[in-house]
Amino acid sequence: MTEFSPARIRVQHLNEMVANGEALTALTCYDALTARILDAAGIDILVVGDSIGNTALGFSSTIQVTLEDIERATSAVMRGTTRAFIIADMPMGTYEEGPAQAIRTAIRLVRAGADAVKLEGGEAFAPTVEALTQAGINVVAHVGYRPHADAALGGPRVQGRDEEESEAIIDDAVSLEKAGAIAVVVEMVPGKLGAKITEILSVPTLGIGAGYRTSGQLLVWPDMAGMTEWQPSYAKRFGEVGAALSNAVTAFRTAVKSREFPDKEHSF
Repeated sequence: MTEFSPARIRVQHLNEMVANGEALTALTCYDALTARILDAAGIDILVVGDSIGNTALGFSSTIQVTLEDIERATSAVMRGTTRAFIIADMPMGTYEEGPAQAIRTAIRLVRAGADAVKLEGGEAFAPTVEALTQAGINVVAHVGYRPHADAALGGPRVQGRDEEESEAIIDDAVSLEKAGAIAVVVEMVPGKLGAKITEILSVPTLGIGAGYRTSGQLLVWPDMAGMTEWQPSYAKRFGEVGAALSNAVTAFRTAVKSREFPDKEHSF
């Protein structure tokens, strides 16, 4: 395993890693127990994503997630880490009204433990990013496929397939960087577009289904670990944690039903 510093990662450290040719690693995280495991394994960035809605809260999408949901999860992730850079999603409905609303939302997430907040949206949100930056809050932008705009985008499909779409996404990314974004998440775009955005921007890019030439890679941790039966085509399963947990639960049930547990070793 690659050696890594135990010190808390800051924005300048992310930039240094990218400048040195090191790929950034990022996973979603929603609780302290998982955060400790991911942090100890050396993951650079933990994203308290509104994917908590689909993965942990039983919602059908991310749009039902509230600020309180993300606030509570961010606080838990912060307490479970000593090193990782923490990004907290701004849920749908908590920043779209304008900079004032966004600043109020971001302050709550920073107080909960976020090192940066993330918002979805294009060039129209540049004034909001600028206002947050001027307020001293780190902002990560999110372009390409945006779950909040799922209905408008025609569902979860690859964005930027034609030249017009591609140029619009590039313009979004450039505008958000100019407004002060410290990094840009690029989701579900062709690899060539992910590479082009990364080449044009001076801030790091985190790709999720955006090819291998972004500054780093982001995955939803249950997808990465094999916790679910279905996963996006771009998400490689690096383990079968779901099957392992199922086997452990089955073994526990069998041992209790047969009265093999608790035994003398596990009794007072």
